Amino acid sequence: MDTAKLWERYQNWLYYNEGLGFYLDVSRMSFDDAFVEQMKPKFDKAFKDIKAIEAGAIANPDENRMVGHYWLRNPDLAPTPELKQDIVDTQQKILNFQQQIHTGAIHPPSGGKFTDILSIGIGGSALGPQFVAQALAPQNPPMRIHFIDNTDPAGIDRVIADIGERLEQTLVAVISKSGGTPETRNGMLEVKKVYEDRGLDFATHAVAITGTNSKLETIAKTEGWLTTFPMRDWVGGRTSELSAVGLVAAALQGINIQQMLEGAKMMDALTIKPDLKNNPAALLALSWYFAGNGKGEKDMVILPYKDSLLLFSRYLQQLIMESLGKEKDLDGNIVNQGIAVYGNKGSTDQHAYVQQLREGVNNFFLTFVEVLKDRDGETVEIEPDVTSGDYLLGFLLGTRQALYEKQRDSITITIPEVNEIYVGALIALYERAVSLYGSLVNINAYHQPGVEAGKKAAASVLAIQNRVMEVLTEATSSLSLVQLAQKANATDEIETVYKIVRHLAANERNIILEGNLSQPESLKIAKQN
Repeated sequence: MDTAKLWERYQNWLYYNEGLGFYLDVSRMSFDDAFVEQMKPKFDKAFKDIKAIEAGAIANPDENRMVGHYWLRNPDLAPTPELKQDIVDTQQKILNFQQQIHTGAIHPPSGGKFTDILSIGIGGSALGPQFVAQALAPQNPPMRIHFIDNTDPAGIDRVIADIGERLEQTLVAVISKSGGTPETRNGMLEVKKVYEDRGLDFATHAVAITGTNSKLETIAKTEGWLTTFPMRDWVGGRTSELSAVGLVAAALQGINIQQMLEGAKMMDALTIKPDLKNNPAALLALSWYFAGNGKGEKDMVILPYKDSLLLFSRYLQQLIMESLGKEKDLDGNIVNQGIAVYGNKGSTDQHAYVQQLREGVNNFFLTFVEVLKDRDGETVEIEPDVTSGDYLLGFLLGTRQALYEKQRDSITITIPEVNEIYVGALIALYERAVSLYGSLVNINAYHQPGVEAGKKAAASVLAIQNRVMEVLTEATSSLSLVQLAQKANATDEIETVYKIVRHLAANERNIILEGNLSQPESLKIAKQN
């Protein structure tokens, strides 16, 4: 395409909202007008679907749940006065708690103020808060945040070591809707033991963010934790950043949560419009559908040109892949839908994988995120009339053009700066785009049967381990792997039994393995007394 036509297409497909100062450029996606016309009936349905969701329709029939993350930033949309009041009350409770913690009205038993936050959660209970902390926490926050987001013992030890002597001034936030999420429960129990080993009262340092009447809420109230905040069943983990899940930690770090909510509310107002060309989330969904032929045939690469947005792609991995990665559509057909998401940041990626993006297999489309404001403070010229930020823009535009020359499609999002308004807006933009795309491809974006299947499989492994340990405890002599599997009623899971005993032995858990580890069936296994 010649330069004049490219400029004309850019102007035709550049979305700009003056009130928000937000740009979305889909001109480098190579769809044509015929494709857009073909998609309009699908979007008519999608716009009706999201209107119904906002109004309180059951959007997750598997669990008979509404999907109401939109109400969090505009409580007036909530379908009942009770829900509206609950949202308003929770947000006010968070602000009150922030004020009490920061002033020292709520303080550690030893006095002074809390200086650190230890957030224990997984999935949406960690990825959103981590993204927001990286993007928005001030350089010298009133409270520093640390995350335990896995059940890796070494990882837990590393976080505790990083907190060090400040543990006594550390507020622990445990986040789990059910209270039974294994990774979060494990982290809580490990941290609780650390407090006890140091002679500290865990309960006077802890808050729970959990569902009403959950296991975790019961523990928190029974043990006398500082307070609890609600997780509602109409907010899924991957859309929970603007609920108590994300707002508590953000507020304590000195992030303006009201501005985050306002930015999301402003974006929601733009993305509810039933107008394909004047709805930025619809333009994203249109581009995703085109790039992957409505089947996720191409990966989504997220490339923000700002260090503070480093974790944006990681946050979007869960939001997009858990929402859209589905085996069956709403009619029960096997469709294996989904879009794979990966990314890092610019211009780092130009020294990593842009070489393949430009000249390797064309199995992706790229989203650039441009931030207009370079920095707070004085501009530094590294060459006459040239700054580091000018180079950053040059790398972005150069990479965009280099990819276009090789017929690689791309989208460009431009925001004025990284602040609470725009982070809230980006979260809301992608939440809505996911909802619209889910409707376009006729899948349920609000359930996660694959995740539940993984949890059940993990539970079955631990059940086998319990039986293995019972057998070894009762055994009077060593057993072969086959004998052990038979006695543990796990003959069909002999490989799992082998991996369990190998792990136990490696961690000196009183398991003795004799024989050649490369020939598992030759092993003799016993429990050390």
